[in-house]
Amino acid sequence: MNGAILQPSYIPWRGFFHQIQKSEMFVFYDDVQFDKHGWRNRNQLKGANGPFWLTIPVQTRGSLETPIHEIQIADDRWPRKHWSSIEQTYKKAPHFARYAELVRSFYDKPPSLLADFTIDTTIALAGALDLPTKFLRSSTLGIEGKKTERIVAIMEKVGITHYISGPSAKSYIEEDLLTAKGISLEYMTYDYQPYPQLHGAFEGAVSILDLLFMTGPEAGTHIWGQDSRPK
Repeated sequence: MNGAILQPSYIPWRGFFHQIQKSEMFVFYDDVQFDKHGWRNRNQLKGANGPFWLTIPVQTRGSLETPIHEIQIADDRWPRKHWSSIEQTYKKAPHFARYAELVRSFYDKPPSLLADFTIDTTIALAGALDLPTKFLRSSTLGIEGKKTERIVAIMEKVGITHYISGPSAKSYIEEDLLTAKGISLEYMTYDYQPYPQLHGAFEGAVSILDLLFMTGPEAGTHIWGQDSRPK
Protein backbone atom coordinates (compact mmCIF):
# COMPACT_ATOMS: atom_id res chain seq x y z
CA MET A 1 0.00 0.00 0.00
CA ASN A 2 1.28 3.46 -0.93
CA GLY A 3 1.42 5.97 1.88
CA ALA A 4 2.82 9.19 3.26
CA ILE A 5 3.38 10.55 6.76
CA LEU A 6 3.43 14.32 7.01
CA GLN A 7 2.87 17.01 9.61
CA PRO A 8 -0.47 18.80 9.22
CA SER A 9 -0.34 22.29 7.73
CA TYR A 10 -2.73 25.20 7.34
CA ILE A 11 -4.39 25.27 3.87
CA PRO A 12 -1.26 23.65 2.32
CA TRP A 13 0.21 24.21 -1.13
CA ARG A 14 -0.36 21.88 -4.09
CA GLY A 15 2.68 19.69 -3.36
CA PHE A 16 1.07 18.56 -0.10
CA PHE A 17 -2.02 17.43 -1.99
CA HIS A 18 0.14 15.69 -4.57
CA GLN A 19 1.48 13.48 -1.78
CA ILE A 20 -2.10 12.79 -0.71
CA GLN A 21 -3.05 11.92 -4.31
CA LYS A 22 -0.20 9.43 -4.59
CA SER A 23 -1.15 7.77 -1.30
CA GLU A 24 -3.77 5.20 -0.43
CA MET A 25 -3.14 5.94 3.26
CA PHE A 26 -2.05 9.37 4.48
CA VAL A 27 -0.98 9.77 8.10
CA PHE A 28 -1.02 13.21 9.66
CA TYR A 29 2.10 13.25 11.84
CA ASP A 30 0.43 15.28 14.57
CA ASP A 31 2.19 14.11 17.75
CA VAL A 32 5.63 15.50 17.00
CA GLN A 33 6.99 18.83 18.19
CA PHE A 34 5.27 21.97 16.95
CA ASP A 35 7.62 24.14 14.87
CA LYS A 36 6.85 27.76 15.64
CA HIS A 37 7.95 29.27 12.33
CA GLY A 38 6.87 26.44 10.03
CA TRP A 39 3.69 25.75 8.10
CA ARG A 40 1.60 24.25 10.92
CA ASN A 41 -0.39 27.43 11.54
CA ARG A 42 0.30 29.64 8.53
CA ASN A 43 0.38 29.80 4.77
CA GLN A 44 0.41 32.31 1.95
CA LEU A 45 -2.14 33.73 -0.45
CA LYS A 46 -1.30 35.76 -3.54
CA GLY A 47 -2.61 39.29 -3.27
CA ALA A 48 -2.41 42.43 -5.38
CA ASN A 49 0.94 43.29 -3.75
CA GLY A 50 2.35 39.76 -3.88
CA PRO A 51 2.22 36.83 -1.45
CA PHE A 52 1.08 37.53 2.11
CA TRP A 53 0.71 35.39 5.21
CA LEU A 54 -2.40 34.12 6.94
CA THR A 55 -1.34 33.04 10.42
CA ILE A 56 -3.49 31.33 13.05
CA PRO A 57 -2.51 32.67 16.50
CA VAL A 58 -1.56 29.84 18.86
CA GLN A 59 -0.59 29.23 22.47
CA THR A 60 2.58 27.22 23.07
CA ARG A 61 2.46 27.56 26.89
CA GLY A 62 6.12 28.51 26.90
CA SER A 63 7.23 25.03 25.91
CA LEU A 64 9.23 24.31 22.77
CA GLU A 65 8.31 20.61 23.01
CA THR A 66 4.51 20.84 22.83
CA PRO A 67 3.26 18.32 20.25
CA ILE A 68 1.21 19.62 17.37
CA HIS A 69 -2.01 17.92 18.45
CA GLU A 70 -1.96 19.74 21.82
CA ILE A 71 -1.48 23.25 20.42
CA GLN A 72 -4.37 25.55 21.31
CA ILE A 73 -5.60 28.34 19.07
CA ALA A 74 -5.07 31.62 20.92
CA ASP A 75 -8.18 33.75 20.27
CA ASP A 76 -11.47 33.85 18.38
CA ARG A 77 -10.92 36.93 16.19
CA TRP A 78 -8.76 35.38 13.48
CA PRO A 79 -11.47 33.38 11.60
CA ARG A 80 -13.33 36.49 10.49
CA LYS A 81 -10.07 38.17 9.44
CA HIS A 82 -8.87 35.14 7.50
CA TRP A 83 -12.11 34.64 5.61
CA SER A 84 -12.29 38.37 4.84
CA SER A 85 -8.74 38.23 3.42
CA ILE A 86 -9.59 35.18 1.29
CA GLU A 87 -12.80 36.74 0.00
CA GLN A 88 -11.21 40.09 -0.83
CA THR A 89 -8.26 38.42 -2.55
CA TYR A 90 -10.17 35.93 -4.69
CA LYS A 91 -13.72 37.22 -5.19
CA LYS A 92 -12.88 37.98 -8.82
CA ALA A 93 -11.25 34.58 -9.44
CA PRO A 94 -13.03 32.47 -12.11
CA HIS A 95 -14.04 29.66 -9.74
CA PHE A 96 -14.41 31.51 -6.44
CA ALA A 97 -18.16 30.90 -6.31
CA ARG A 98 -17.68 27.15 -6.75
CA TYR A 99 -15.66 26.77 -3.54
CA ALA A 100 -16.59 29.86 -1.53
CA GLU A 101 -19.25 28.20 0.63
CA LEU A 102 -16.99 25.26 1.49
CA VAL A 103 -14.06 27.47 2.44
CA ARG A 104 -16.23 29.96 4.33
CA SER A 105 -17.63 27.10 6.40
CA PHE A 106 -14.14 26.37 7.75
CA TYR A 107 -14.26 29.66 9.63
CA ASP A 108 -17.78 29.49 11.08
CA LYS A 109 -17.01 27.65 14.33
CA PRO A 110 -13.41 26.42 14.23
CA PRO A 111 -12.29 24.02 16.99
CA SER A 112 -9.98 25.16 19.77
CA LEU A 113 -7.12 22.83 18.81
CA LEU A 114 -4.95 23.76 15.83
CA ALA A 115 -4.55 20.21 14.51
CA ASP A 116 -8.28 19.56 14.61
CA PHE A 117 -8.80 22.59 12.39
CA THR A 118 -5.94 22.08 9.94
CA ILE A 119 -6.53 18.34 9.53
CA ASP A 120 -10.28 18.69 9.01
CA THR A 121 -9.85 21.46 6.45
CA THR A 122 -7.15 19.54 4.57
CA ILE A 123 -9.40 16.47 4.35
CA ALA A 124 -12.26 18.67 3.10
CA LEU A 125 -10.02 20.20 0.42
CA ALA A 126 -8.84 16.73 -0.59
CA GLY A 127 -12.50 15.91 -1.06
CA ALA A 128 -12.91 18.95 -3.28
CA LEU A 129 -10.11 17.49 -5.40
CA ASP A 130 -11.98 14.14 -5.55
CA LEU A 131 -9.20 12.24 -3.76
CA PRO A 132 -10.28 8.87 -2.26
CA THR A 133 -7.28 8.65 0.11
CA LYS A 134 -7.81 7.29 3.63
CA PHE A 135 -6.55 9.40 6.53
CA LEU A 136 -5.21 8.68 10.02
CA ARG A 137 -3.58 10.70 12.78
CA SER A 138 -0.36 9.39 14.29
CA SER A 139 -1.55 10.53 17.74
CA THR A 140 -4.20 7.80 17.64
CA LEU A 141 -1.72 4.97 17.05
CA GLY A 142 0.21 4.91 20.34
CA ILE A 143 3.59 4.42 18.66
CA GLU A 144 6.79 5.64 20.30
CA GLY A 145 10.35 6.01 19.07
CA LYS A 146 12.38 8.63 17.26
CA LYS A 147 13.08 9.76 13.71
CA THR A 148 13.09 7.09 10.99
CA GLU A 149 12.59 4.26 13.48
CA ARG A 150 9.24 5.71 14.49
CA ILE A 151 8.21 6.43 10.90
CA VAL A 152 8.87 2.80 10.02
CA ALA A 153 6.88 1.62 13.04
CA ILE A 154 3.91 3.72 11.92
CA MET A 155 4.12 2.29 8.41
CA GLU A 156 4.19 -1.26 9.76
CA LYS A 157 1.21 -0.51 12.01
CA VAL A 158 -1.02 0.83 9.21
CA GLY A 159 0.25 -1.40 6.38
CA ILE A 160 2.24 1.04 4.24
CA THR A 161 4.70 -0.86 2.03
CA HIS A 162 5.66 1.96 -0.36
CA TYR A 163 6.60 5.23 1.35
CA ILE A 164 6.20 8.55 -0.45
CA SER A 165 8.42 11.21 1.10
CA GLY A 166 9.13 14.87 0.50
CA PRO A 167 12.54 15.58 -1.08
CA SER A 168 13.91 17.38 1.99
CA ALA A 169 13.94 14.06 3.87
CA LYS A 170 16.83 12.84 1.73
CA SER A 171 19.25 14.53 4.13
CA TYR A 172 18.12 12.67 7.23
CA ILE A 173 15.96 9.61 6.49
CA GLU A 174 17.70 6.31 7.27
CA GLU A 175 16.84 4.40 4.11
CA ASP A 176 18.37 1.17 5.37
CA LEU A 177 15.69 0.91 8.09
CA LEU A 178 12.98 0.94 5.42
CA THR A 179 14.84 -1.58 3.29
CA ALA A 180 15.20 -3.93 6.26
CA LYS A 181 11.43 -3.99 6.61
CA GLY A 182 10.76 -4.45 2.90
CA ILE A 183 9.40 -0.93 2.46
CA SER A 184 10.17 0.78 -0.83
CA LEU A 185 10.87 4.51 -0.92
CA GLU A 186 9.89 7.25 -3.38
CA TYR A 187 10.85 10.91 -3.14
CA MET A 188 8.49 13.55 -4.46
CA THR A 189 9.55 15.76 -7.36
CA TYR A 190 7.84 19.13 -7.33
CA ASP A 191 8.14 20.09 -10.97
CA TYR A 192 4.98 22.07 -11.55
CA GLN A 193 4.06 24.36 -14.40
CA PRO A 194 2.53 27.82 -13.88
CA TYR A 195 -1.23 28.24 -14.07
CA PRO A 196 -3.28 31.43 -14.57
CA GLN A 197 -3.25 33.69 -11.51
CA LEU A 198 -4.56 37.09 -10.53
CA HIS A 199 -2.24 39.97 -9.72
CA GLY A 200 0.81 39.82 -11.94
CA ALA A 201 3.82 37.49 -11.97
CA PHE A 202 3.29 33.83 -11.10
CA GLU A 203 3.91 32.65 -7.54
CA GLY A 204 4.00 28.87 -7.12
CA ALA A 205 4.46 28.39 -3.37
CA VAL A 206 1.03 29.57 -2.21
CA SER A 207 -1.97 27.80 -0.69
CA ILE A 208 -4.03 25.31 -2.68
CA LEU A 209 -6.88 27.84 -2.41
CA ASP A 210 -5.22 29.91 -5.13
CA LEU A 211 -5.19 26.97 -7.52
CA LEU A 212 -8.77 25.93 -6.73
CA PHE A 213 -10.21 29.42 -7.13
CA MET A 214 -8.31 29.96 -10.37
CA THR A 215 -8.67 26.62 -12.15
CA GLY A 216 -11.67 24.92 -10.53
CA PRO A 217 -12.28 21.30 -11.60
CA GLU A 218 -9.03 21.37 -13.60
CA ALA A 219 -6.92 21.88 -10.47
CA GLY A 220 -5.73 18.28 -10.44
CA THR A 221 -4.24 18.57 -13.91
CA HIS A 222 -2.01 21.36 -12.54
CA ILE A 223 -0.72 19.06 -9.79
CA TRP A 224 -0.51 15.47 -10.95
CA GLY A 225 -1.45 15.96 -14.60
CA GLN A 226 -2.97 12.90 -16.20
CA ASP A 227 -1.08 10.47 -13.97
CA SER A 228 -3.04 8.04 -11.83
CA ARG A 229 -2.03 6.80 -8.41
CA PRO A 230 0.89 4.32 -8.60
CA LYS A 231 -0.06 0.65 -8.25
